[in-house]
Amino acid sequence: MKTIILLFILLMCLSSFSQEKTIHIDGKSPGRNFEGIGAVSAGASTRLLFDYEEPYRSDVNDFLFKPEFGASFQHLKVEIGGGENSTCGSEPSHAIVREEINNPVNRGYELWFMNEAGKRNPDIILDCLPWSYPNWLSDRFSRDAADWFVSFLDAAKKYYNLELNWISAAQNENGTNRDWIVHHLRPALNAKGYRNVRLQAPDDDSEHWQIIPHLAQDSVYNSLIDAVGYHYINGREPWTINQVSGKEATMAAKNSGKSLWASEEWGCGKNWEGVGAMFLARLINKFYIRDRVVKTQVWSPVDGIYKGLPWEDSGSMSADEPWSGHYKVWPQIWAIAHTTQFAKPGWKYLDSGCGLLSTDKMNWKGSFVTFKDPVSQDWSMVVCTDSATTIKVVLQNDLNSGPVYVWHSDSIEQFVCIDTIKVENNSFSFPLKEISIYSFTTTTGQKKGSKEIPESEPFPFPYADNYDNYSPGDIPKYHTDQKGSFEIHNMPGRGLCLRQVLPKQGYLWYWRLDEKIKPYTVLGNQDWTDYSVSADVFIQGGNVEIGGRFDDQYKLTYGLSIDETGTWNLKYKDDILASGVLKGFDKAKWYNLCLEMDGENITAYIDGKKVAVVRDKSRNSGMSFLASTYNANCFDNLSITPVKRMSNKNK
Repeated sequence: MKTIILLFILLMCLSSFSQEKTIHIDGKSPGRNFEGIGAVSAGASTRLLFDYEEPYRSDVNDFLFKPEFGASFQHLKVEIGGGENSTCGSEPSHAIVREEINNPVNRGYELWFMNEAGKRNPDIILDCLPWSYPNWLSDRFSRDAADWFVSFLDAAKKYYNLELNWISAAQNENGTNRDWIVHHLRPALNAKGYRNVRLQAPDDDSEHWQIIPHLAQDSVYNSLIDAVGYHYINGREPWTINQVSGKEATMAAKNSGKSLWASEEWGCGKNWEGVGAMFLARLINKFYIRDRVVKTQVWSPVDGIYKGLPWEDSGSMSADEPWSGHYKVWPQIWAIAHTTQFAKPGWKYLDSGCGLLSTDKMNWKGSFVTFKDPVSQDWSMVVCTDSATTIKVVLQNDLNSGPVYVWHSDSIEQFVCIDTIKVENNSFSFPLKEISIYSFTTTTGQKKGSKEIPESEPFPFPYADNYDNYSPGDIPKYHTDQKGSFEIHNMPGRGLCLRQVLPKQGYLWYWRLDEKIKPYTVLGNQDWTDYSVSADVFIQGGNVEIGGRFDDQYKLTYGLSIDETGTWNLKYKDDILASGVLKGFDKAKWYNLCLEMDGENITAYIDGKKVAVVRDKSRNSGMSFLASTYNANCFDNLSITPVKRMSNKNK
């Protein structure tokens, strides 16, 4: 009896190993139109890329946007800057005061970034969305706000001859307003010649799909919204592909006739597993199979974020060393390429070729989706695996029968063409490896791009900038604003210097980033320990501050400030370590502030005179910063130098 039982178990095991997953791909199958894979450049995530020298800056953009080379992003949504912190920093506005609304200013880098994307892919879909708003608007959902949106389109056209395809008609993750869209935004767009710009809403990360019944009950509102997008519809925690989050698209959403978007998702692109490349590829497949989502947008395309700031190492690749030209092409670039290099917006999903590899309907680790070119018989299938298995693909009705090219990625090597299959009797079988991404296609032209990448180097130390090598309105190299906006200004009698230009705090995106902290910009190396930072300052109002050992986005660390009365403070976050009043203070003069950090010894100087020495060991490393209240205060002759006792990290 034992022998019979063992033989039965053996036969069952052999049977399971020999089983194939059969996938029937019908060229006449119903399915929705694929609308592309997009990138979301926002939250100052792209900041340091802008400072790269050529050819490395162009090389990074090639990996992001060049068709059949790298990620080949097909949609780019950028932040409409409002001057307040939007995640990893603040982005400047095209109209920081009302007077600029009819003559918007080319500030920041998002318009440049869209232009670079368009150079590489003239068919790229362009989109925009605000996180924060300037103070001069009467409300987030007002005629002022509508005019401010339209002015951003004016700036794109004026400076780069760009025509945007979409506006995300909302405040990022803070919902939208029906009356604003109907009575202000759409009329303002139409009046300025932007009738072809389409609207997506609500671009929210809560109340998922609740806009759908409102649209169904309101024919006017419904007619103006072309796509419905939500963030993190798989859920944010615990970031697993099999998560049951309750955020999936409702049946009403699927039947609404609206294009459904996952309008912001996230991945840690340097990793293969975890919340990395494999996760994102599985997510893209899952969203169509489960939710009928036809576009997934990824924050962020590139990690142009200083180490030590929030969400460093986010993105599909890294470009956070403009001083060296070094960048990293992460596995997520190739995970995205498995879709974008094999299907274009306008291709059609074939529902018969979309599903799960496992019989367990809750196991989203193994899945497949199939796309068909609407003008030919070409098709592509993207497969994500969990365990090793074999698929049998059966082709039916108006599908190219080959040859079929097979591209493969796993944790060891990404985006390699590993085989060419000859289709016989309209079918083929293929063994799949575990935890892999495959693309099967009848198309050609795909490529794993490559470039020569410089070696990594630390931030230059010592460092100095007199701001003379810029033009008014520029953002100086390596400065990344965290709150407010700092730009080059030509001051009569002084020349070029750095000035904080926001007159008042704007409408915030996130409540923690409030008036408790003033505008500031950071630069340097998070590993710097013992050093001095100095700058000349000019006070128009409020106070100015220089500091170092920065580590907290919500509270400045060691800083020396002086205000319009001549009162100075040496602080660590909220603690005043020393203070005084500068004798003979003259508001019309420039003053030099210097802060020296040497172990526990923190020394403050004003115009070369030592005004305070304290001992404090609250923080021993971090970047430098410049800060100002919401006044037109200025900085010049920034200098960051070693002190006598120098740690090995700084040498």
